[in-house]
Amino acid sequence: MTITFTNACSVIKNYSLNSFTSSKYKSIPFSEENIPAPPDYSLDNSWAVLPSKYPKPLIEIIGNTKPDSAAVFYIYPTLLLDPEDISWNSDIYKKQIRDDVINKAVKYQASAWASAGELYVPFYRQAHIRIFTSPYNESRAWELAYSDLKKSFEYFLKYHRKNRPIIIASHSQGAIHAKRLLQEYFDGTDLQNELVAAYLIGTQIKINDFKNLKPLESKEETGGYVSWNTYKKNRYPKKYNQWFKGGVVTNPINWNSDQSSDISEHLGILYIDDKIYPKSVKVYKTDGILWTSVPKVPNRILLNFIKSYHYADINLFWADIKKNSKDRLNAWFKNNNNH
Repeated sequence: MTITFTNACSVIKNYSLNSFTSSKYKSIPFSEENIPAPPDYSLDNSWAVLPSKYPKPLIEIIGNTKPDSAAVFYIYPTLLLDPEDISWNSDIYKKQIRDDVINKAVKYQASAWASAGELYVPFYRQAHIRIFTSPYNESRAWELAYSDLKKSFEYFLKYHRKNRPIIIASHSQGAIHAKRLLQEYFDGTDLQNELVAAYLIGTQIKINDFKNLKPLESKEETGGYVSWNTYKKNRYPKKYNQWFKGGVVTNPINWNSDQSSDISEHLGILYIDDKIYPKSVKVYKTDGILWTSVPKVPNRILLNFIKSYHYADINLFWADIKKNSKDRLNAWFKNNNNH
């Protein structure tokens, strides 16, 4: 899903996580012959972000931020949204694909974790958005996307991590893939001890998705995960029972088990003018959904008509995530130095 306020209206018109069956897509049968060329993670060109190549849009947001000591592995959301696009997986070598990843996902999402550690963002052949809609549920396209991320993560562990604590950051399709990485590499393994936190944002995560990993219920707890799906207060998605109900809901303002937080506690939205607007939203937790007030930002009248804030799951709490990732990292070091 796209993730800035800029194109919110067009996104909601063409696709919403809450109305998958409302869109009609052009499509062709999945074919091995039409699979885009694979990434090679030994080459810098297969990474959207490496510490040695922070793109300009990212630097515009974070400035001369000196990253802390974590290694941050970020997985971006679905950006392949055009209903006219018949491809099943993105071609990471196309300029438009690469530009979207950097100018949307990296700039407005991954940037939230940049102060906690060096960023690593692999390009991957993500699945087209129609994969979430019947009759387009093509498992081979989904597996292809995950196979790229698995290879990139293994390369990250072997060559980039360098024994640093790990933060997993993700949104939407990226969070679903991140959940699987956690299941395979962290849940009940030695690597779980190296996990500061996993931010599995914009998808349904249930407690029984993991055997050992648990939801984090305080701002300095480590070794588990947080998750939320943002929606306008007192509104429910059409696919609520299927896609949201029963999911873990973290309060991304106070990070504890409180059902709500006051607007004065909110540290800030990263808005389309690249400015931070603190004290802009208050949130309320309900079953599987994080309700939010209409954000207090310039030209907010447009936001009054939007029910789903999925596109802004991270933007809305950008400054809160930034601080929280640092707080958790400091707590991780404190806990590990005491053992």
